[in-house]
Amino acid sequence: MKKEIKIIGSGFSALAASCYLAKEGNSVTIYEKNSTIGGRARQLKKDGFTFDIGPTWYWMPDVFERFFNDFGKKTSDYYQLIKLSPAYQVYFGVNEFVTIADNLPEIITTFEAIEAGSGAQLASFMKEAQSNYDIAIKDLVYRPGVSPLELVTVQTALKVNQFFSNISRDIRKRFKNKKLVQILEFPVLFLGAKPSDTPSFYSFMNFADFGLGTWHPKNGMYSVILAMEQLAKELGVQIVTNANVEKIVVENKKAVGIHVNGEFIAADIVLSGADYHHSETLLDEKHRVYSEKYWEKKVFAPSSLLFYVGFDKKIINVEHHSLFFDVDFDVHAKDIYDNPKWPEEPLFYASFPSKTDENSAPQGKEAAIFLIPLAPGLNDTNEIREVYFEKIITRLEKLTQQNLKNNLIFKESFCVNDFIKDYNSYKGNAYGMANTLLQTAFLRPKLKSKKVDQLYFTGQLTVPGPGVPPSLISGKLVADLIRKYS
Repeated sequence: MKKEIKIIGSGFSALAASCYLAKEGNSVTIYEKNSTIGGRARQLKKDGFTFDIGPTWYWMPDVFERFFNDFGKKTSDYYQLIKLSPAYQVYFGVNEFVTIADNLPEIITTFEAIEAGSGAQLASFMKEAQSNYDIAIKDLVYRPGVSPLELVTVQTALKVNQFFSNISRDIRKRFKNKKLVQILEFPVLFLGAKPSDTPSFYSFMNFADFGLGTWHPKNGMYSVILAMEQLAKELGVQIVTNANVEKIVVENKKAVGIHVNGEFIAADIVLSGADYHHSETLLDEKHRVYSEKYWEKKVFAPSSLLFYVGFDKKIINVEHHSLFFDVDFDVHAKDIYDNPKWPEEPLFYASFPSKTDENSAPQGKEAAIFLIPLAPGLNDTNEIREVYFEKIITRLEKLTQQNLKNNLIFKESFCVNDFIKDYNSYKGNAYGMANTLLQTAFLRPKLKSKKVDQLYFTGQLTVPGPGVPPSLISGKLVADLIRKYS
């Protein structure tokens, strides 16, 4: 029977869910509070430059392909993928960097040149990581998080118990060189927690990195959003922007509609792809499953201070993706997770999409995105942002041996206050809830409300977790639950 389904938000998970639900023959409408779709994956255009405001890494291409295959399509029907070669570069000091190739044999050679014996260790580690990846895709990430048996299934499939050790410990058993350790710990940061708090099983992210490679969609990650929008519309989904959802209406413990810009809109099913904490504040308190104390106790992935910068010249000695690990990783991590505060000397990441994509910047110029990971909920002012931009641009100049400060055309910034204002993000988090052992699978907030019938949730704070590929999967999982229960 055809149902009226109203979806809050238009990020990756909401768009994915809308496609699956429309394919089933339902009438699906998305309501987006901002003027453009994409949720955290919006786009900034200025003076001939184009920036992805949110995600810039395209990993796990098989998940994207599987999504479009579910509708008889391919990613290539909608956008062009470029495999980055090299994948990325990691700076540890002045002209001291490690370049990660686009294939495992070369990466093994790079490791061996830095630490004798590490090549063979990496080959062994990657076999394990690939096995974990296969298990994750088959037995975990495409499960809806409704039963402890989902984790039991995974544990049974693993050769060793990899849930009760952690990434940091396992890597340090095999590798002694600090640079190699940091390179191997880097991918799990996408899961939102410290490597020492991330179960060993999540080494599958290392296979996503070294095994599957790093890609760039032509015209940026927003081209994926536009592809999903096109697919959704082909399936009959309606998308309404500048549509602020103010309340989820419940009658007799059943979701019956939403208030949008002051108007009541009836629904058979309500699905929120907005921030989970915010979504529950749209309900009367008696209908909320998770209390404020619950959210306070959870481990959240970091927020970020981002800069979008146009330079009037090409920048040398950097790759498309460049990581700057020339300061103490552990100290910065403590400032995010243990004693939340602005870091004295932050690690940072830089993306220069115009190294790969000529559409990102005018000819002869360079587009740059800088990201500093931060604890959620920090005091955020323009003055603090300026201090940190000066810190990273000074280090960038020093590490790459070039002058850049006089070559800025413009810079825009985005931080905690903007994540709250634009996305109703809990404490301004950027990546959702961390995938720690106690926040994995069925231990995460549920896709289906326990208190309100016909009310569902999707996105980074629920199953399977933070990141773009998990968000696509989350949309599929919630659509499957709606089909099952509604």
